[in-house]
Amino acid sequence: MNVPLLDLKEQNAALRPEIEAALGRVLDTNGFILGSEVAELECELAGYCGAKYAIACASGSDAIVLALMALDVGPGDEVITTPYSFFATVSAITRLGATPVFVDIEPDTHNLDIAKIEEKITPKTKAIEPVHLFGQCVDMDALMALSDAHGIAVVEDAAQAIGAEINGVRAGAIGAIGCFSFYPSKNLGGMGDGGFLTTNDDALAKKLLALRVHGSEERYYHKYVGLNSRLDGFQGAVLRVKLPHLEGWTESRRANSDRYRSMFIDRGLSEEIGLPVERTNVRHIYNQYVISVPNRRDKLRAFLTEKGIGTDIYYPVPLHLQECFGYLGYKEGDMPVSEKAARETLALPIFPELKPEQQTAVVDAIAEFYGR
Repeated sequence: MNVPLLDLKEQNAALRPEIEAALGRVLDTNGFILGSEVAELECELAGYCGAKYAIACASGSDAIVLALMALDVGPGDEVITTPYSFFATVSAITRLGATPVFVDIEPDTHNLDIAKIEEKITPKTKAIEPVHLFGQCVDMDALMALSDAHGIAVVEDAAQAIGAEINGVRAGAIGAIGCFSFYPSKNLGGMGDGGFLTTNDDALAKKLLALRVHGSEERYYHKYVGLNSRLDGFQGAVLRVKLPHLEGWTESRRANSDRYRSMFIDRGLSEEIGLPVERTNVRHIYNQYVISVPNRRDKLRAFLTEKGIGTDIYYPVPLHLQECFGYLGYKEGDMPVSEKAARETLALPIFPELKPEQQTAVVDAIAEFYGR
């Protein structure tokens, strides 16, 4: 049985009539850039995330850049973050002339290890940028205590974590600013690039609204040097159709995770592979379902590919070892937990429309690989 890593066909087919009607509204109103559909989406997203403001932009990558710009991060500043994430987490820092300072991750959640942050704080530290990796929140209680003690702003990279919670509070509503992505593979994905930011701070919201339109609060009058980072009306319309379904899709992902766990344990495979760890005080939304495969990850992936099962590696090279960041002076061995994750982790299919029989095929193939 072929099992793709991600398949959006069924989801989009079910929503096609609504999507076509929504696109028609944009055609009728000519609201192609921002416009009423995006404005309504922003209100709906703020409510969903439990934040005072949601501000749409052109991509999740831009969201991080805009957030750091709003906090006046620039040359001479340092931003503490994780080396185990998507490239945009760190490229946003360097694009503004600031210096990323890496802190290693927890071995079980693969999230930023908050206990290791304080020793990296210096007078140059302007922000801390945690990543809610794979859909599970960082230990935000501990991080916000650290933030308050040192007066350092927290920018949540929640690109993979819309709807994730810690202690009942949703990602993006805890730090100074939250950053999200609408990339098509996300739990709430558009049909192209897009992103948004959340904040509870009136002044930051006003600044972000200006920064996304060339730094202009009033057309042709520029208070800041901003970006051209506006969400298209078509994307706003599509996302408004999808947003009411997000909770159902998230619960399907969580159910798929529970089913995997039961099957892996029943087959004795939890002795061979590391299963995702979900903390007791969080709501994990499983943007990815990532197992750990000591020593044999690449062989297992090749075997699953032969069986027609889609997988991916998030992320094969940690950011502190990327060639373009060589000037920072990090070397292999500096972030051992991140480096181990890069060698061992493997993402399996987890999308909402994944069928139980498809999951059985995945588990059967892994059991066959291990001779079980």
